[in-house]
Amino acid sequence: MDNYPLISVVIPTYGREEALRDSIVDVLKQDYPNFEVLVIDQTPTHQPEIQAYLEEMADVGKIKWLRLDWASLPGARNYAVRRSSGEIILFIDDDVQLTPELLAAHAKNYLENPEVGAVAGRVFDRMKLGDSGGDLQIEYLPPEAMDPGIAWYHIDLVHTTKPQQVLTARGCNMSFRREIFTKYGLRFDERFRGSAVREESDFCLRVRQTGYKIWYDPEAHLVHLGEETGGCHDISMRSLKYQLTFYHNHFLLGLKNLTATQALRLYGRLFDCHVLGRPPCHKSGSPIKIATRAIFYILGFFKALGTVIQSLWNDGQIYSRLDEQV
Repeated sequence: MDNYPLISVVIPTYGREEALRDSIVDVLKQDYPNFEVLVIDQTPTHQPEIQAYLEEMADVGKIKWLRLDWASLPGARNYAVRRSSGEIILFIDDDVQLTPELLAAHAKNYLENPEVGAVAGRVFDRMKLGDSGGDLQIEYLPPEAMDPGIAWYHIDLVHTTKPQQVLTARGCNMSFRREIFTKYGLRFDERFRGSAVREESDFCLRVRQTGYKIWYDPEAHLVHLGEETGGCHDISMRSLKYQLTFYHNHFLLGLKNLTATQALRLYGRLFDCHVLGRPPCHKSGSPIKIATRAIFYILGFFKALGTVIQSLWNDGQIYSRLDEQV
């Protein structure tokens, strides 16, 4: 590459210790010469050794360590965008392993193709690789993976090996041109709460409306460790809050972005997979558990409907509003 656009690497973090430190170490080893690192820290209290490491890295200018007294993944992403300087903004998780080539792999897509507005990197997800046995390889995704109604059950950014246009990226390895946020004014929707599931999908659907392509590059890969504690996992999957926000977020995605036909297909697959427990979800077929999941499904729909109605007078950007008042 003849020129090296500044890349802002954003790491939102909550409740992570050694995994966060190791992720930062990997970022600082990148062979790309022009980048900054923003750690958006929502952890109330760190272990002493991690606290000392973060303080040291911030003091010597290796990272921008920004501490918050609230926790929201989309809110943290927006907070970072407002404080970043990069022409490219790369979001990664706080429990990832990187090769030194990650940033260069993202950057080359923007330099080589002006139609690319976002890059979806490959994610070697330990859980998904374990489920598949690690041998599955997909060259090109099926046409269904570009259909917003059912794509979410066909997009596989773990096993796919060929570069191609995709509908969405995964939040732990995705980058965007800065003008997505400046020229087009897009923001992550802070109403995607709890586990924040589908917040990146919602954002990517709106990116596509700008006319830019979202390009999948398997060379821009990392390993997602999927730590069992911290991050979004801090909300127990068995909790009432997790179940309600999970369905709310899916319905909100549909109500905001899809046609009636597309939304009905999404909600049908959601019911089939997550309520009835059919593949690929493989959940318990116990009548009691199905009935319980169905209740959350119905409650999630009405909560999402209420969110959309409320948007007539409140856009829900709670944490961005707090930031504006500072």
